[in-house]
Amino acid sequence: MARAAPVTSPTPRPAPDRSEAVLSRLQLLVTRKLDGLLQGDYAGLLPGPGSEAGESREYRAGDDVRRMDWPVTARTTTPHVRRTVADRELETWLALDLSASLDFGTGQWLKREVVVAATAAITHLTVRGGNRIGAVIGTGGGASAPARRWRGGPPPTGPGVLTRLPARAGRKEAQGLLRAVAGTTIQPGRGDLGALIEMLNRPPRRRGVAVVVSDFLAPIEQWARPMRKLRVRHDVLAIEVIDPRELELPDVGVLPVVDPESGELHEVQTADPRLRQRYADAATAQRAAIAAALRGAGAAHLRLRTDRDWLLDMVRFVAAQRHARTRGTTR
Repeated sequence: MARAAPVTSPTPRPAPDRSEAVLSRLQLLVTRKLDGLLQGDYAGLLPGPGSEAGESREYRAGDDVRRMDWPVTARTTTPHVRRTVADRELETWLALDLSASLDFGTGQWLKREVVVAATAAITHLTVRGGNRIGAVIGTGGGASAPARRWRGGPPPTGPGVLTRLPARAGRKEAQGLLRAVAGTTIQPGRGDLGALIEMLNRPPRRRGVAVVVSDFLAPIEQWARPMRKLRVRHDVLAIEVIDPRELELPDVGVLPVVDPESGELHEVQTADPRLRQRYADAATAQRAAIAAALRGAGAAHLRLRTDRDWLLDMVRFVAAQRHARTRGTTR
């Protein structure tokens, strides 16, 4: 998706270097908001069904048929499912896409800032109760050439720069992970979202929660299969980060736009209503295809925008997950 020239935001953005003071305020904000929602409940961002066997109950619409209790079903002639007890130590892995397309934003935040904010929320929810959290971080092709040379030539290709942060328990380690994410330098060029997700599949890990945070603008065929493989072993949450200018163009006359991943520069006449409509239609179709691919992979889908209260959207998502769980569904 091409990057449009930024517009004035009513709320000043934090400094790009994400200083310790900014991270501290961010964590305080997350703690206050989410603790009020989850006080006294052992729950995470994506409550999982657990792996320890519990009691059986009658089957309800929406239950996972893989948890059918066949011996009880045979004895009672009524379909039953086996309840499971959540593990007391949950392992959560993050796949964080910080490719060049994330270094963009026309709302209150840059997309990469929303990625860092979502990471802070997930980290806070995960470390409750001594759980472990780790991450793999991917950025662009890692080109070291100046922007003028890169923009004029072919973009770097390949898996990009991939970093693995081992899973550890404790708030101190979680804060170190958050600092590492915030301090990651976005590289020019196209990365490989599929290769990033595949890092969570190999080597195989104990069952847990896998969270993929990206704008998912990479070709769907690149990441759809690794997402399906990831869902076989883990509960998967996909957090899609979008900017309003990726959905529609404003009428501002001639607008220079540049693709941050390929370096291609174009001038677009946004005064043409037909062009704006074609752009909006294409963006709608693209997002629908992304949502369908995530749904086909069996992943829970949370969409965060740079022009909205991302924390409120996360709170609503957690509340919806808890509501679904209390109704006896798996998600």
